[in-house]
Amino acid sequence: MSQLVNPHGGGALKPLLAPESERAAGLERAKSLKRVPITSREVSDFLMLAMGAYTPLDGFMGHDDWRGACVDMRLADGTFWPIPITLSCERSLADSIGDGEEVALVDADSNDVLGTLAVEEKYIIDRELECNSVFRTIDPGHPGVQKVVAQPEVNLAGPVVAFSESRYPQTYEGLYYRPGETRRLFREKGWSRVAAFQTRNPMHRSHEFLAKIAVEVCDGVLIHQVLGALKPGDIPAGVRVEAIDKLVENYFAPGTAVQAGYPIEMRYAGPREALLHALFRQNFGCSHLIVGRDHAGVSDYYGPFDAQDVFDELGPGDLEIRPLKIDVTFFCHKCEGMATGKTCYDPGDGDPPDEAARIAFAADVATGAAEARPCAHGPETKLSISGTRLREMFANHETVPEEFSRREVLEILQAYYDGLA
Repeated sequence: MSQLVNPHGGGALKPLLAPESERAAGLERAKSLKRVPITSREVSDFLMLAMGAYTPLDGFMGHDDWRGACVDMRLADGTFWPIPITLSCERSLADSIGDGEEVALVDADSNDVLGTLAVEEKYIIDRELECNSVFRTIDPGHPGVQKVVAQPEVNLAGPVVAFSESRYPQTYEGLYYRPGETRRLFREKGWSRVAAFQTRNPMHRSHEFLAKIAVEVCDGVLIHQVLGALKPGDIPAGVRVEAIDKLVENYFAPGTAVQAGYPIEMRYAGPREALLHALFRQNFGCSHLIVGRDHAGVSDYYGPFDAQDVFDELGPGDLEIRPLKIDVTFFCHKCEGMATGKTCYDPGDGDPPDEAARIAFAADVATGAAEARPCAHGPETKLSISGTRLREMFANHETVPEEFSRREVLEILQAYYDGLA
């Protein structure tokens, strides 16, 4: 019998999407309300609220919750929450909105009405406090800092009701799963322990290795795709889905992996974002989150394992979900296969362990059941290809080593890059 982790906060899931029978009338009524345009990041947060991924929130945060999330990663009621979820508004528009007034939330890019907000509070934030707390920097070169600095002056707070999930259910049919739906899927499969693997890229051999380590620890792995706005140069979701489907079909044991997508926009907040990823994966029903090297990082703003170390700062009861902390992974020519920085070792005169044995050993290290071994082989034995270099290789039709990525995946990606030419 499947026994999944509880939603965050210990209660039931709290989706804010109105029943289907009420959505058309709600959208019609919203046409008569003042319109508040919201940014792509705010749209993604709205959609996460709508599907229940941000349980137990009932809307966008007020000042005390905003400050608590920034300063000590707690809401005003003590609930653990590592990143503020807020909605901004131009001062002139905010001044025209009365206390308790209901407003329509409108996607600034598409001009579509998504739902309503009952305004309970209007406040101005300390942008430097938020950036230093969440991103550990106020450097305007950081993409998350840029978003905070550019947002309008006033925050609006209050409960929301969603009447639309924008294009996502139709565009990503068969991939767009809400937390209630992943929980139902896991129960049908009999899974109780589920690891989430976060990705905004097609999976190469290192990603595959991470996911297979998780399968050794858990009943299965949720390969969870970012469907929100990405960085320039990132692969579109449809191409990633096709590539990952082919990888799972050919290289995973049947029934051990499922792929889904969700509408968040990355903040690139490193350690804080890793905690948020864990929190909402708990709402999706996951017991573990794979946290690899530089999770949710960008450039060199964070240390390679800061996103792992931050979990050690949590108190009892903050989260039920647990991190699977896995070292950097790579193909090692001396090991004759995939390894991690803690499992790459020289067996002496014996043959190197096969991949299944290395995966099992890495799983034992990740859960503390085995001691890590000092990495025995030098960098010259390890294959590593940057994303920039990989794109160059596709553009130039260079041969990408199959030790880096599976042939079936490379064929899909090459076809995509050929289409850009």
